[in-house]
Amino acid sequence: MLRLASSLLLLHAISAARETVVLDTDSGLFGDDGVAVVMLLRSPSHVAVSGITIVPGNVWPKQGAEYMLHILDLLKQPQPAIYAGAQMPLLHTPGMAREALRRWGKHEFTGAFADNPAEVKPAVGAALTGRQPRTGAVELLISEIEQHPGEVTVLAIGPLTNIALALRLKPEIETKIKRIVFMGGNVRVPGNASAAAEFNFWFDPEAARIVLRSRIPQKVMFALDICNLAPIRKQEFDEIVAVRTPVTELFKEDFGNRYPAFLKNPRTKSYMWDSLAAAYLLDPGYVTKFETQYLDVETSWGRSYGATVALNRSLAPDATPVTVALQLDLKRVWTLCKDLLTRRD
Repeated sequence: MLRLASSLLLLHAISAARETVVLDTDSGLFGDDGVAVVMLLRSPSHVAVSGITIVPGNVWPKQGAEYMLHILDLLKQPQPAIYAGAQMPLLHTPGMAREALRRWGKHEFTGAFADNPAEVKPAVGAALTGRQPRTGAVELLISEIEQHPGEVTVLAIGPLTNIALALRLKPEIETKIKRIVFMGGNVRVPGNASAAAEFNFWFDPEAARIVLRSRIPQKVMFALDICNLAPIRKQEFDEIVAVRTPVTELFKEDFGNRYPAFLKNPRTKSYMWDSLAAAYLLDPGYVTKFETQYLDVETSWGRSYGATVALNRSLAPDATPVTVALQLDLKRVWTLCKDLLTRRD
């Protein structure tokens, strides 16, 4: 009886310590989104992912959902449920991206804007899963926050469209969110979609503005400023693919043959990006420097569309500040990432 009571107390303690997370992602075949998902789902003592919501960004939502379902299959995890949300950014369109190309030159990456929204391809080497995501990603976000006020962390690793829609539909949930941890923006470094803007903010600047101007109590930002300090080179790629599992094989296919194509160009590199934001939920101590700022996003269409700028607080007097992660212990966070990616289920 004492042993049973001790076990129940231990389970309760573990459950109480876990953080409830809604993950919002624009997952491609695998990439940094896939790494982030694997890290979270292989850390059940730290986080409980109550739902995965799909947003357009890297790819369109139908394709993103198919890729995410395939990743869950590889992990042999039928849960959490996957929900489709917004089908387009709030205002940005493929036509605007094409006109920007004509006026100001090529963007480094345009994501889903280069693809057909109706086309859904299986993951490389696999058949279509044959499953569809649930509908109602925005409604799920609202429901989770309302049912668990002050307890839900939103981890946003794509454009912020779904989050912005939830805040517009139910503005009162802003102060009920425990915190939002997101990858996006660029404070003191150049962009990676355009010279001015990071991709997630560039794809939906209006949504990013809504979130940054919100009253969410805590906003933790993983911008390019810290992501640029966490490169993935051929050496790190080799460390992952040396351990052969279904997950590392998909990692090898995506990072090896697609972007950044290590198998074709060993001198290239990628960055940890979204996996840095996910790692923060598991080991926040790896971030060694933060800075608090009031931030906004440039939403006037032009060369600086999507750029991160200082907030004119008279325009959003109730906005809370943003905690910007700036420096990190790279060895510590990479070791965490590698251990979770190469774990055998």
